[in-house]
Amino acid sequence: MDAMADKFAGFHDIVTSTDDVKGVIGEPMSQVIAKVTDHLDDLCRSFISKSPFCVIASSNHGGQIDVSPKGDPAGFVQVLDDKHLAIPDRPGNRRVDTFHNLMRDPRLGIIFIIPGKNETLRVSGEARIVRDEELRQTMAVNGKVPDLALLVYVERVFMHCTKCMVRSKIWQPDAWPDSSDTPTIAEAMIKHGNLTITREELRAEAERTDTIKLY
Repeated sequence: MDAMADKFAGFHDIVTSTDDVKGVIGEPMSQVIAKVTDHLDDLCRSFISKSPFCVIASSNHGGQIDVSPKGDPAGFVQVLDDKHLAIPDRPGNRRVDTFHNLMRDPRLGIIFIIPGKNETLRVSGEARIVRDEELRQTMAVNGKVPDLALLVYVERVFMHCTKCMVRSKIWQPDAWPDSSDTPTIAEAMIKHGNLTITREELRAEAERTDTIKLY
């Protein structure tokens, strides 16, 4: 509690128990609790097959949380059977935070999103990083086979309600804020990393090290 008090000094009405949370929010309907399953049925398979985007949450041994987006043509996440998913690893910035985390704590969470659909699918379980050739060959895009794949053993699955999507109006272009003045990734890298190079130099370095390719 002392550590928390230091981090959140100035705030005095901090909720410290699940009972307090329930006292404010109330109890969920029994159907909401019952909707959790431990395997991938035909409904889950259908949802995942149409999802071109998901977000993976993992944590390291110190409890630091990382959330990483993954995207590819719809159906890029393969349902191998009712307990296993396979996710290809495409070229990125080579930080591979998720992989580093999973080496220390294999647990993860995934949210699958389908553009235009308000429901999301939540999956959690354990994962391993694999290089099985036969599996990776099935994940090729534009003739490029991923070097690694993430194999997930599914433990919990459930469909998430639509309210967050409805409130955010995320699928309504006329409600989107003007983002023309938000920083680019290059600007953020230069400022946050205290770099002494220009955006053009950063771009040239990315091209030289071959870190901007999609596949």
